[in-house]
Amino acid sequence: MNCKATWMAICLVLASMVTQAAPREQRAAGDFDFYVLSLSWSPTFCLTHPGNEQCTGKGYGFVLHGLWPQYAKGGWPASCDARSRLSAEDLAKGALIFPTQALLKHEWAKHGTCSGLDASRYLEATDTALATVHIPQQLQPFNVPNYMDAGEIAALFRQSNPAMGNHGMAVICKGKVLSEVRVCLSKELRFAGCPKSVKSQCRGGDIRIPVQR
Repeated sequence: MNCKATWMAICLVLASMVTQAAPREQRAAGDFDFYVLSLSWSPTFCLTHPGNEQCTGKGYGFVLHGLWPQYAKGGWPASCDARSRLSAEDLAKGALIFPTQALLKHEWAKHGTCSGLDASRYLEATDTALATVHIPQQLQPFNVPNYMDAGEIAALFRQSNPAMGNHGMAVICKGKVLSEVRVCLSKELRFAGCPKSVKSQCRGGDIRIPVQR
């Protein structure tokens, strides 16, 4: 048995596996293709995070999760400037749009630093993105049904946002429970068609929509 040849073959296989598992090369901050605006269904989050600040009887429905730079071919840049910190003014501005300060800091560090914008302008862009998307009346807190098909949820969003188009958002579930919706926006914060990398992730049939907390 040729042990040297055997070990050489094993090394080549391992090297191939490492190459295949390597993440997509990250571009410079600001060099991305579109945004995803993620809106989390707060009652679902609160099922597993009952002690979180946003889960203290505030009655939230959809809340801002984040505004994420994305690549059209899949993947996204992340944590582009580990040294960046939010100023007191930024924290105050962010408190008006994010449900908690901890989420604000996390989203800025992971996603905002890759936008190519400073913190103040990124928060302004996030606020503009939020204002662009109208939450359907049927999915407002204290008005939502306990069960609904994911396709119905998407249809309601399209009805409330005519410029969205048929492929402008995705509905995300955890099991058979509504988790969030993701809306695709251009870098100019206009509705855009989602690429194949952004798609609904829910099982067929009705999904549960937990009540407010």
